[in-house]
Amino acid sequence: MAKVKTTFFCQNCGTQFAKWQGQCNACKEWNTIVEELIQTSVKSDWKSPTSVVKKVAVPLRIKDIDSSKEARLDTFDGELNRILGGGVVPGSLTLLGGEPGIGKSTLLLQVSLKLPYKTLYVSGEESQKQIKMRAERINPDNSNCYILTETKTQNIFKQIEALEPDVVIIDSIQTLHSDYIESSSGSISQIKECTTELIKFAKETATPVILIGHITKDGNIAGPKILEHMVDTVLQFEGDRNHVFRILRAHKNRFGSTNELGIYEMQGTGLREVSNPSEILISKKDEELSGNAVAATLEGMRPLMIEVQALVSTAVYGTPQRSATGFNSKRLNMLLAVLEKRAGFRLGAKDVFLNITGGITVDDPAIDLAVVAAILSSNEDVALQKDFCFAAEVGLSGEIRPVQRVEQRILEAEKLGFSAIFVSKYNKISLKNTAIKIQMISKIEDLVGFIV
Repeated sequence: MAKVKTTFFCQNCGTQFAKWQGQCNACKEWNTIVEELIQTSVKSDWKSPTSVVKKVAVPLRIKDIDSSKEARLDTFDGELNRILGGGVVPGSLTLLGGEPGIGKSTLLLQVSLKLPYKTLYVSGEESQKQIKMRAERINPDNSNCYILTETKTQNIFKQIEALEPDVVIIDSIQTLHSDYIESSSGSISQIKECTTELIKFAKETATPVILIGHITKDGNIAGPKILEHMVDTVLQFEGDRNHVFRILRAHKNRFGSTNELGIYEMQGTGLREVSNPSEILISKKDEELSGNAVAATLEGMRPLMIEVQALVSTAVYGTPQRSATGFNSKRLNMLLAVLEKRAGFRLGAKDVFLNITGGITVDDPAIDLAVVAAILSSNEDVALQKDFCFAAEVGLSGEIRPVQRVEQRILEAEKLGFSAIFVSKYNKISLKNTAIKIQMISKIEDLVGFIV
C-alpha cells in the first residue's frame, strides 16, 4: 500500500501549501487553509480497478494530424447551440454555473429530455422520484434519458460501462467523491480528482460530459480556479429569481465564440427559448413618456434592441446622486460631463438615475447615444418618438463616433418597425432602399436639435 500523503489547501481559492498558516498568501483570507488527504492507494484507470491503459499517445507531425471537422451533437436547444458554437463537441467537458435556484438543473434536465441520444443524468442532490416529478412537467414521454442517483465516481463509471450513454450530465461536481481521495465531498482535492477522472473518460470515449457547478457568494465557480482551466467550456446562467428571464453566457469556450448570448423565459413547464429578445426588452406602452430611448446593441452576432430609461430631478439633499443599473456608472459620469461641457446643460446640481430594462447588463459603447437622448428627454421633460432608435458612441469632445456592424443594427431596427435610427456621420453605410430613415449626425449638438 502506498504511503498516505497530505497537504494543505485554501478552501477559498485552492492555493496549495506545504504547511498550515493562518492567512492565505494568494487571496488574503484568514482561517481558510485545511489539511487534506490527497492519496490513500495506488490510482487506477477510470474503467476498473485492475484495468491498464492500452492506448499510448505518440507524437505526430502537425501536417499528419487529421484536421477534418468533427461533427457536433445537436442539443435541440437553439439558444444552447448558439452559445456552444453549433452544438456539443464529442469528448468535451462543459461546466455550467449559476446562483442557487436559477434553473441550472432544469435547463440540463430539459436538454436531456429533448435529446434523441442515450443520455445519463447523474444527480447527487435529488432522488429519482424528485427528478421524475420535474420531468413530467417538461417532457414525460422521453425514453432515451436515464436517471442515476449516485455520488461515488467508481460506481458512476460502472453504470456508464454497462449503459454506454452518448451524453453524460453530472449534477453537481461538488457532490461527487472518489475512493482515491480521503477528504470530504466538495473539497479542493475531491473536485480536482473527480474532474480529472471525468476528463479522462470523456477524451478516451469521445463522450461529451456536462457538469453543473455551485458558485460562491462572490459569483465565482466554487472550488479551485484550476477547475475552470481543466474544462473546455464554462457557461454562466444569470438572472434574478424574482424575474422570469434567464441569460446564458459563455465565459470560456475552446470550440466557439464567448460573445454569444442566450435568453430563456422560466415557465411552469420549463425554460422557453426567447428567439426574439428585443420583444421582451422593449416595453409596450400606450402613451409617450419622457426619459425613454431605444438603443441598437449587439451581443456576439445577435442584434438586440434595448430600452434605456433615465430620470433627471433636482437634488434634494444637496449632493447630487448618480445611479446606474445595468450600465457602467463611471461612463454615465463621463457622458454627463460631456453634456455639461459641450451642450451647455447644467446637470451638476441634479440627480440622475439610469436603468437598462430587462435586468441585463450592457457594456457596448454603441448605447452611449441612447443614454444621452434619454437623459436629455427626462431633463427637458419632452418624450422621444417611440419609433426612434440610436446606435453610436459619444466621445469626450462631444463627437458622435462610429460603431461596428452598424448595418446589422439598422436592419434589426427596420425589422422591428422603427422609422428612424440615429448613427454617426462617419459610419460607412452601403444599404440602399431601406424603409427606415438613417439620420447621420456628427456632434452631440445635432442630437439636441431633434429632442429639445
